[in-house]
Amino acid sequence: MNIDLVELSEEREAFAGAIRAFCRREAGTRARRDELTGSGAHAHNQELYERIARLGWLGAGGMADACVFLEETTYGMLPIGGYTTSLIVAGAVERFGTDAQRRRIRSGLEGGRTFSISMSEPDAGSDVAALACKAIPDGDGWVIDGQKTWCSNAHFADTVLLVARTGGAPGDHDGLTMFLVPADAPGLRISGIDTMGGREVNDLWFTGVRVGADAVVGTPGAAWKQLMAGLNVERLILAAVMLGTARRAFDDVLAYVRERTQFGRPIGSFQVLRHRIADLATEIECTRLLVHRTAALVDRDPARVLPRQSSMAKLKATEVARRVALDGMQMMGGYGYATEFDMERHVRAALVSTVYGGTSEIQRDIIGKTYGL
Repeated sequence: MNIDLVELSEEREAFAGAIRAFCRREAGTRARRDELTGSGAHAHNQELYERIARLGWLGAGGMADACVFLEETTYGMLPIGGYTTSLIVAGAVERFGTDAQRRRIRSGLEGGRTFSISMSEPDAGSDVAALACKAIPDGDGWVIDGQKTWCSNAHFADTVLLVARTGGAPGDHDGLTMFLVPADAPGLRISGIDTMGGREVNDLWFTGVRVGADAVVGTPGAAWKQLMAGLNVERLILAAVMLGTARRAFDDVLAYVRERTQFGRPIGSFQVLRHRIADLATEIECTRLLVHRTAALVDRDPARVLPRQSSMAKLKATEVARRVALDGMQMMGGYGYATEFDMERHVRAALVSTVYGGTSEIQRDIIGKTYGL
């Protein structure tokens, strides 16, 4: 799907074109993507990621540039899944970290290092205030104990941005603190969780993990407010990713209905499918306008909190991606279900997107509250 209805600057359009060319060259065939991902078992190829870093594409520009990069690399099915969580961590450190932390994370991101963020626990998902993993002061540092779960990309990350309780009790928003924890820290055990998408998320067990005072990001006990500021950007990042998935699923099914012949003509010529394609195309263009407009608002005033716009972008992009992928599978029939084609991968990616980063129900609740409800 083209991008004619979203006007990008000449420089940004050239950037998008360069990314598309790279994706076609490096991951343009199913055989090549299988080679890079172990037949779809892994969402991140570190060697490819470091090559992109050498091009200067990681960590450069503002949110508008990041959204173009995320959309185009996802559309191109480039296996660099570690970039999304790395960008989220870098954003949090940029907003609240010390100068030394900013330099370290910024240079790491630009150099092809990966980072992970860990919030969820077995009994705390959407309810962040229920977090119970503890960090206790000890001498000139902290000792961390507890369990985390659903932690994306921790199995290949260099550093984990951990949200732990340093005060109060589960149920309190106060008393949460952010820490930068090396992924190879003694006492930290990382165990993968098998999912429909392969190895993406992990359980983390912290047993007497020691970190220094310089591991704290921002103000001790203030992580809730820091998270709220960061979740707006996180949701925009996820929206851009799923916009790319929606575009790719659309183009895949469009190619199929143009070529697949039944009853003596291409199935896309039947009105029932033609109208379905028209609806999906319209939804995708609406989503692109929303995502890129929100990114422009963030760049205009990075300190501004945009709960309504970012939640709308995340809600719209993930729900549209799910609809496009499921409709695409239906229109492709049995071929949409077969692992020989990419559509079933699009379905798996789209389904979970309405859960992570705040479920669609949570996004609707946030949007409703911005209208005083």
